[in-house]
Amino acid sequence: MSLTIKWHLTLCTFIGMAVIAASVPTMGQVSKSSIALHVDHASVCGADLEPMRQEFAHIGLTSDYGGPHANGGTHMALLGFDDGSYLELIAPQKPGVVEGSNWAKLMTANAGACAWAVETNDIKQEVERLKALGISTGEPTSGSRKRPDGMAIEWITAYVGSGTPGATLPFIIQDRTPRDWRVQTSASVKNSGLVGIDVVVLGVNNLEKAAALFQRAYGWPAPVIEDHWDFDAKLAYFPGQPVILASPRPGRSWLAERLQKFGETPVGFVLQTGNFDAAAKRFHINYNITWFGQKFAWFDAKKLHGVRLGIWGPNN
Repeated sequence: MSLTIKWHLTLCTFIGMAVIAASVPTMGQVSKSSIALHVDHASVCGADLEPMRQEFAHIGLTSDYGGPHANGGTHMALLGFDDGSYLELIAPQKPGVVEGSNWAKLMTANAGACAWAVETNDIKQEVERLKALGISTGEPTSGSRKRPDGMAIEWITAYVGSGTPGATLPFIIQDRTPRDWRVQTSASVKNSGLVGIDVVVLGVNNLEKAAALFQRAYGWPAPVIEDHWDFDAKLAYFPGQPVILASPRPGRSWLAERLQKFGETPVGFVLQTGNFDAAAKRFHINYNITWFGQKFAWFDAKKLHGVRLGIWGPNN
């Protein structure tokens, strides 16, 4: 599994007000510096890789086999997009044998969306930055997988936050081999109108607490809040950033049940479209909702064994 962390330094000056000096913002504050994240990849966990690949192929998204991981326990396929991000389908090499993987429970249960990552060019510096903010961050460790053509791909990762890696805060990755060895645009995605993974939807128990964590880690301003009956959740979106937080509405819901079963994890991924109407037509997606001012639609989750994969684009 695999982040380019782009740094955007912005002076937060308000007419008639002092410059905000706090380096660690809380809800409602704007930091003097903000880090813009770009999704490196997002992961879908399953018990068996081939059925997952077939399900995605049936909706028009044929994946490329990526090969086994060096841990000897898992292998993957991927959908590479034009913006360099990719969707990873990950499962045990031998169905039912999941020892040694951080995502073993999620794979066994066919949990679907399970993790996400962002890339950095200096993983040691990013680890130290997060630690200085009091955020639990593991030391960088090496990883690799072997492509079907025999080429070995190598990287370094560091896990951020508590819980399963990439469950809430993204884990971070730095390539040791050229990035284009790891991902290229998949044939099924070319000229499809799908640009890349734009947003990770994260299931959380407490919206305000989760938002404050991201603000603390990346210096973001307060999110925009919307209630969505269509998703049985209250959503918090950080405009321009790849994160939507989702907390369940009061009462029984699919999201509340998922949180109880798996804890806080990604619950869906949203793809950016260059032309929303054309992409919706190509993939036979019906839509009639808007999220945060954008046209929005889901692929049929029943055809993807419950995986929530959406598209969105400008509402014009």
